[in-house]
Amino acid sequence: MPFNKQEFIAKIHLLISVSIVVPVSIFYGFQPESQFDIHLNTVDEHNFFKAIMGLYLGFSALWILGVFKSEYLKIALVSNCIFMLGLGFGRLISYFLDGIPTFGYQFGTIAELFLGCYGLWVLRNYN
Repeated sequence: MPFNKQEFIAKIHLLISVSIVVPVSIFYGFQPESQFDIHLNTVDEHNFFKAIMGLYLGFSALWILGVFKSEYLKIALVSNCIFMLGLGFGRLISYFLDGIPTFGYQFGTIAELFLGCYGLWVLRNYN
């Protein structure tokens, strides 16, 4: 599947996102306490984190579809920008209202904002 430099830049952006979001979703769904300062005590809390895992995996599937099917590339890029910037800005609000989280979430905030802005740059330069 040959593609030009511009498509490569767009697709690598999506692959980077998938390579981060899929493992994080598995941790959220099955063992959030192993990587984060999270302690789930009720069935509802476990259910909530499994739903987040499903949401993350669903978006990742769309992004992979965008890598392999060019007709889905633009919607994959747009959804990636909304996903990453939504998470990043939500975390920034939390910084101001709730305080500074653990290092993993601090790193995640920076990565999400970077990937969201990178996605906007890709969209701006993608035909």
